[in-house]
Amino acid sequence: MTKIKIIIILLIVGFSFNVKAQQTPQFTQYMYNMSIINPAYTTGQTEAINFGLIHRKQWTGLNGPLTTSFFAHKAFTDNVEAGISFTNDKVGNFLHSKNINADYAYKLNLGNQRSLSFGIKAGVNIYDTDFSSVELESTTPDKAFENDISKAFLNFGLGAYYNTDKFYAGLSVANLINSKHIDVSNGEYVGREAMVSYLTAGYVFNLSDQFKLKPAFMTKYVQGSPISLDATANILYNNRIELGAGYRLEESFSGLINIRITPELRIGYAYDRITNNLNAVTSASHEFILLYDLGLLFNKGYDKSPRFF
Repeated sequence: MTKIKIIIILLIVGFSFNVKAQQTPQFTQYMYNMSIINPAYTTGQTEAINFGLIHRKQWTGLNGPLTTSFFAHKAFTDNVEAGISFTNDKVGNFLHSKNINADYAYKLNLGNQRSLSFGIKAGVNIYDTDFSSVELESTTPDKAFENDISKAFLNFGLGAYYNTDKFYAGLSVANLINSKHIDVSNGEYVGREAMVSYLTAGYVFNLSDQFKLKPAFMTKYVQGSPISLDATANILYNNRIELGAGYRLEESFSGLINIRITPELRIGYAYDRITNNLNAVTSASHEFILLYDLGLLFNKGYDKSPRFF
């Protein structure tokens, strides 16, 4: 990897003196990865355990972030749902983070297929660095890179989630504990993980018996970084095949495809075309997702309307 590429990555992920906060891993198929974002997310599917696996290769050719996330979610009663998640995020050979979290949500059934839930997330974030693999432009010692990091930080988050059979809206806050990764002698912090706020919403429009339109958006804000805005619009055909397009503000355009292989198994892919200044060194990001509902195979009498989100 060239020196300029190393510097670009360091600046973006937050290991510089001018950057006070580090963005969390981002996903283009966020509407199917909702439990990672919001601990209050609920499904109402007491008959099944929902599993998901998402893998993202960001900034191809730049040795950018490589993120894999696994999650499992279960509705235990009509009011109580819980889940676990594991996210592994790696940037080159010098930054490796792992997030392990458990979610608990309590749901209020409001009638007419409406519900409001509140959730809490608790876990641990583990960070490891190997700065010896970084080739810096200057030979002058940099205090931010003198010592490697191997630390674990507690993490807590809160969320609220409202949904009907055709609409959802969620508000959540992650990283309530403001952990500091590197402390240098002048009192500044480098790579600090700040509180992250998410606002999400989506709707399903019936265009015909076979076609549905599914617009959705997500905003993400962390102090010290610009607001991130994702907007997508998907067309669902026959409740099986989904095609869509998305836009991430001042960053990329996306194409999405999602196919329900069986009633239990769904796979998806998203392609992001970079449009900001990074397109001088990288052109795209790729993302794959697999969703599986364990339990439907063993409940042959299970007959429920498709879950759109």
